[in-house]
Amino acid sequence: MRGKLNRQQNMFYSFCVEDRIRADHPLRAIKKLVDEDLSRMGRLFKQAYSDTGRPSIPPERLLKALLLQALYSIRSERQLVERIDTDLLFRWFLDMDPAQEAFDATAFTHNRLRLDQFGITAGFFGRTVKLALKEGLASDEHFSVDGTLIQSYASIKSFVPKDELDKKDSDSDGNSFKSRNPEVNFHGQKRSNASHASKTDPEARLYKKGDGQAARLYHMGHALAENRHGLIMAVDVSAATGDAEPATALRMLDHLKKKHRIRPETCGGDKGYDSGPFMLELESRKIVPHMAVKDGKIGGRFIHQRPDQNAIAARKRMRRRMSGLGYRLSQKTRKRIEEAFGWLKSIAGLARTRLVGHWKLRQQVQMAAAAYNLVRITRLLAG
Repeated sequence: MRGKLNRQQNMFYSFCVEDRIRADHPLRAIKKLVDEDLSRMGRLFKQAYSDTGRPSIPPERLLKALLLQALYSIRSERQLVERIDTDLLFRWFLDMDPAQEAFDATAFTHNRLRLDQFGITAGFFGRTVKLALKEGLASDEHFSVDGTLIQSYASIKSFVPKDELDKKDSDSDGNSFKSRNPEVNFHGQKRSNASHASKTDPEARLYKKGDGQAARLYHMGHALAENRHGLIMAVDVSAATGDAEPATALRMLDHLKKKHRIRPETCGGDKGYDSGPFMLELESRKIVPHMAVKDGKIGGRFIHQRPDQNAIAARKRMRRRMSGLGYRLSQKTRKRIEEAFGWLKSIAGLARTRLVGHWKLRQQVQMAAAAYNLVRITRLLAG
């Protein structure tokens, strides 16, 4: 018998949201871990918020919403709020009543500075690292470092000479009409980061991935991962420059030691970390470098005339180490950090950021890395 549509709307509904989420849904395991971590961050939340005034959006809800944005590849905060308004799954994850009105997208803008000043997003990411160490899923001996380019949301047309940054755009005619996308001809112009900067995103840098590829405005994201399961242990953001990777790797290693009391034994990396001073710094920290060394003679033709003999010797030691089993195993497992970057850029939306400023981008990277760790940890615990 054919069923009929009932077009009469009911005034009241009675149901349990918990029953609408299937028992084996992947978010169930993630929600359990996230709620446990957030319950231990109460002291930090108390420091960040006043005891008086109008109640704010709970910080736990904001952090969990940012997790959903990374997990479900949602492009912007406004689209995220629209999804929260209509999706029972999202409301269940955020502990929201079905009839509760969704908060405004500007709540993220208003709270972003607070989240940074009190280290809330960094603290939440740190909880996922502590969880991995507690469950015995992360190595405390062997690690890998790598960096990736994150494209800025700024247009290449915003890259102008620095002396023009403070100048106001002139009107194209007497009626004050200005084209939203004016034509620009860069032919014959020499542009570099030393003489030019972006009006839209001043911290972005003009960078070219390789020969024959177009130069674009980028930031650089960095990660330190352990070699057992490829879990991310530390992240950072810097300007897209050629020497950013070694310097940022040292900061992440020092942070790992200070925050989690971990002293790595080895650290692997690609040829972007082939730097004698960097290897000397690793050796001074009693960390064995497992960095790929570039082809060719180390030190060049006039090696004996160079003042940096200690750095040259460190690169030579690394080249001899490349024939050992430890180096080969380190380079093989280092591929796991490439898998993490692939997830962060394709799923969590880090291929191109919509945020301006390294401190904002760092928050996005921290929440994306936390989401990646939670997905990996729940699968490892279930397996």
